[in-house]
Amino acid sequence: MEQGETEKQRQNELTGQIIAACIEVHRHLGPGLPESAYEHCLTHELRLRGFRIERQMPIPVHYKGLDLDCGYRLDLVVEGRLVVEIKAVARLLPVHQAQVITYLKLLRLPVGLLVNFHVPVLREGLRHLVNPTLDSSGPLFSLLVLPTRPAKDLSNVEGAALHAVDPPTLSAASTQPWYSRRKTTSDQLSPASQW
Repeated sequence: MEQGETEKQRQNELTGQIIAACIEVHRHLGPGLPESAYEHCLTHELRLRGFRIERQMPIPVHYKGLDLDCGYRLDLVVEGRLVVEIKAVARLLPVHQAQVITYLKLLRLPVGLLVNFHVPVLREGLRHLVNPTLDSSGPLFSLLVLPTRPAKDLSNVEGAALHAVDPPTLSAASTQPWYSRRKTTSDQLSPASQW
């Protein structure tokens, strides 16, 4: 097997494990919390799984010999290879995807995940993005991971690459959404909670 194929497989495995950690956090917390809460919990979950995490990593901007300290900070970098940008918004916009692609370009990293925790089912809030400036023959360029909406979401982002495939296989219990794990009937509710 070629070295490039081995790198692709490792990158795909890493991406799948990060997605599984995101699903675990979302399954326990559900939507509605601020981004910082999800960032803390996802960092904890990834560290429990043995990953090296850099949080709130400063992103240098270099322009024609000028070094700018603009205060840009990236949410997470996992194993020094994969960017994770966390959102808790009503819906992802093309500017969010452009933000991750810009981070990938500035840091010269191959792939990133954009994760919106403010959705009922996390699959709807996951985007896998590829750095379009890396050589397509490079070992980590063409990675496939997530089921996502069609690439039309990126129609306004020049040079963006979005890929979709089947999700990682999970047990039935772990795929159950946070809001359907416990059924509550009206007679179980206290009078104060019945509006």
